[in-house]
Amino acid sequence: MAKKKCYIYTRVSTAAQIEGYSLEAQQEKLHQYAEYKGLKIVGEYCDAGKSGKSIKGRPSFMKMFDDISSEKDDISYVLVFKLSRFGRNAADILKSLQLLTDYDVDLVCVEEAIDSSTQGGRLTLAILSAVAEIERENINVQFMAGRMQKVLDGGWPGGPVPFGYQKDNQELFINEEADPKKHVPKCPKEKELAIIDALKAFRMLEDTVEYREEAADE
Repeated sequence: MAKKKCYIYTRVSTAAQIEGYSLEAQQEKLHQYAEYKGLKIVGEYCDAGKSGKSIKGRPSFMKMFDDISSEKDDISYVLVFKLSRFGRNAADILKSLQLLTDYDVDLVCVEEAIDSSTQGGRLTLAILSAVAEIERENINVQFMAGRMQKVLDGGWPGGPVPFGYQKDNQELFINEEADPKKHVPKCPKEKELAIIDALKAFRMLEDTVEYREEAADE
């Protein structure tokens, strides 16, 4: 009897790597499951460092669905480690599940033991898709709160290193060789003052007070 065919899909973001859902760990689990169930893996799709917020930013996910729509491999299942790896947007998840159903393909979330081929599995997926979106929103709120607290504590929240500074061990220090008063390009006064106010807010350039007064008098 011929083995049923399946695709496996893995995804990881920076946050997910910290949580322990590495690509290697996901792939190992999915291969073990396929072997245990007697499934033949005919395609592997991976989105590394991609958010689950939307399917549009995940090229491998979209390629997988293009292959499903073309029916080139005649698969029966798509295997994912957890539903959150499939997506974190409830509308996208439900739309993708409907597309799978249209082509007689079932989704299996291995870690959560959810199979969309069963009525209970479909209900559980609908509930968990909403939970996954709420979890994504909570992660975003916590991330932004952490950056804001970093700023309030006088620290650097990350991003491009500002002109006149250098980075050392995730901390910013004034680059003594770069003089912002001599090298910052001239711009209209309103923009210039806005830049200085932003620097003051980040507590990165204490001596800009004098420079601001000079600029205002020009």
